[in-house]
Amino acid sequence: MGEPGVGEPARSTQRLRVVVADDQAAVREPLAAVLGLADDLDVVATAADGTEVLAAVAAGPVDVVLMDLRMPVMDGTEATRRLTEEHPDVAVVVLTTFADDDSILAALSAGARGYLTKNAGRRDITRAIRAAAAGQSVLDREVQDRLLATVRTRPPAPGQPLPADITPREREVLTLIGRGLPNRAIAEQLFISEATVKTHINNLFAKADIKDRADAVRRAIGAGLA
Repeated sequence: MGEPGVGEPARSTQRLRVVVADDQAAVREPLAAVLGLADDLDVVATAADGTEVLAAVAAGPVDVVLMDLRMPVMDGTEATRRLTEEHPDVAVVVLTTFADDDSILAALSAGARGYLTKNAGRRDITRAIRAAAAGQSVLDREVQDRLLATVRTRPPAPGQPLPADITPREREVLTLIGRGLPNRAIAEQLFISEATVKTHINNLFAKADIKDRADAVRRAIGAGLA
């Protein structure tokens, strides 16, 4: 799998409580067992459909749900939407075999913070869980490329000029986000640390009222930066 959109976040001293959701027991149970080997993750529940996810989160506490999309009774997209509305403090990372435009956009629009395909390795998945818990968005390279291609074919949202107080460095960072670069590559290109990149992104998002990385790409394109 390609490099996700963020680097490895700093480890927290608090163990993250994770729910693993997949309708196939042959996928769900081994995945839960593997994640349980991480020294900072506790798999507190598994779920076979969206209704079981909601029940597990309600019984909580839960920090992150690793969510399959195609499940019976209630699919992962609807479960993500419900979680975003009812439990906004719970992060969702999608892990699915589907990387088509409709699935990606529907899941991200529903509130998922990350989107991985099932060829992701354990290290990629655990890194995505940690990043999502820290409020970061994580897309694997295939998903990021498809999202960028989709965004570029759509007209930019009108009436959203960049604020005058954006610094030259923040403009550079937005330009590189618009080109699809992850934080690590932005740091390398600008000869700064990933932590500094994240600080610039946080400031940029706050100033420009940018919601997430996909929104940042749209704003970069609309401003003629990408």
